[in-house]
Amino acid sequence: MNATVNRQILLVEKPSGKLGPEHFKLVSGAVPEPKDGEALLRTRLISLDAANRAWMHGATYRSAVEANSVMAGGSISEVVSSKAPNLVPGDLVFADTGWQDYAALPAKQLTKMPKVEPMSYLLSVFGIAGLTAYFGLLHVGKPREGETVVVSAAAGSVGSIVGQIARIKGCRVVGIAGGKDKCNWLTSELGFDAAVDYKDGATFKALRAAAPKGIDVYFDNVGGDILEACIAQMNNFGRIACCGAISQYDGVPSAHGPRGVPGLVVVKRLIMQGFIVMDYMDQSQQALAELQSWVKSGKLKVQEDIIGGLENTPAALIGLLAGENRGKRMVRV
Repeated sequence: MNATVNRQILLVEKPSGKLGPEHFKLVSGAVPEPKDGEALLRTRLISLDAANRAWMHGATYRSAVEANSVMAGGSISEVVSSKAPNLVPGDLVFADTGWQDYAALPAKQLTKMPKVEPMSYLLSVFGIAGLTAYFGLLHVGKPREGETVVVSAAAGSVGSIVGQIARIKGCRVVGIAGGKDKCNWLTSELGFDAAVDYKDGATFKALRAAAPKGIDVYFDNVGGDILEACIAQMNNFGRIACCGAISQYDGVPSAHGPRGVPGLVVVKRLIMQGFIVMDYMDQSQQALAELQSWVKSGKLKVQEDIIGGLENTPAALIGLLAGENRGKRMVRV
């Protein structure tokens, strides 16, 4: 990599429909100079998430991504030089660098990371994906041994970990995913008890067959029609952990929201709670200790989908939104 050139991918237009390669542009500029209290970072791995698309719609838990700006995104980056007292060259940090080779950011915005092999685990099972799965399931869903847990987008970065943690906790686990290959992978490789292929078009019926005793905990990554199908099959006093709404992010959302809200929520006395993983970061060390022990023992399998090259980041995100990935998708820069 040429240390005098900073390649950047810009979002040149905010899409009104589906995201496409025409909405991005690769440009080159100068490598920034860090100011006092800042560090110059070299991006190593860029995290790709469905939330990247949601940020284009407007402000969420972070500011919106505007046209003609560097596309936003978290990364694992290496400190190249530092004007901050607590960072030295070679340190690894998690940072909102965006899609570019280099960024100069204030040290207070950076999270120092341990040296882990492979480094990619810092973005997947020991990163935001793993922590989101851990806290969303255990602190919001609160599953109990013997209960039935259903998770949508089950072959994705968060869903694949949610299902495995639920199995570790002694629950019956049903995953909802797109395509027979993904569903077979969930049951044969990750230990899910059953899997429902929403692309078959009979989600409600298939879900009832896969969870004949009803659903106690539903971990929702998609919203829309699948959320509606799950609400209708929740048991009394069930819990719904709302993590994301992938079905609403790219293109035109469904004409109606999930029916049964609030009627079924009231009748079944359901708890339906949204969450942001950042709310739980003061408890991350305990969570990471458990995640690390499960990975070491083989109880938790790690699946990653790593794409090479900054220039391939737009296509990699578009593919993720189309459901191409299994496990955590990221780009190695």
